[in-house]
Amino acid sequence: MESKSFIPYTTEDLTLSEQKERVTSFYHTMSNRRSVRHFSHKKVDENIIRMLINTAGTAPSGANKQPWTFCAVSSPDIKQKIREAAEKEEFENYHGRMSEEWLQDLQKFDTNWVKEFLTEAPWLIILFKKSYDLEASGQKTKNYYVQESVGIAAGMLITAIHLAGLVTLTHTPSPMGFLQDILGRPENEKPFLLLPVGYPAENCMVPDIKRKSENEISLFF
Repeated sequence: MESKSFIPYTTEDLTLSEQKERVTSFYHTMSNRRSVRHFSHKKVDENIIRMLINTAGTAPSGANKQPWTFCAVSSPDIKQKIREAAEKEEFENYHGRMSEEWLQDLQKFDTNWVKEFLTEAPWLIILFKKSYDLEASGQKTKNYYVQESVGIAAGMLITAIHLAGLVTLTHTPSPMGFLQDILGRPENEKPFLLLPVGYPAENCMVPDIKRKSENEISLFF
């Protein structure tokens, strides 16, 4: 049986005023976050991408299994392959797979099956979820709360991207099995989310949409 080991936990001792200032500042920073579909060709340093991924890797996970793999792609050839495969699936989505209601809900974003951001953005980060792990011997070991754990890591990654002064878009071409094939990932890894990462294009525009109010998203008892 694995032995138990604990270490002291330390945190900042903030005053109420400092707490309010920090959470308010963070809220205003994140309230400016938007999904961006038009990217500059300006390069992003690889070390920044590495630190963003390391930050996402600090997310909590079921039994600390950390059931994720992050693939960072800057190769133009691989990005082109991903775009071609994604657009093939997206064409099918826009021409029969999506319901009429879904298509109507997307109209305000002015999107279609063409995904130029997949080759425009300097980086693509593809997040894979691992339903189980494989030991060196080939034995399977179970992971827990995989969907929830990877979802939290994705949220932390998106937050870190925004705090770095970069932009991204949550892209989920469905089905996404082609990502597993193109990137040569093993059977226990399934694509969860694709994030193009970079700087916004010059004069970048985003849809004029509003977020729900506090009263619409929360209840206090």
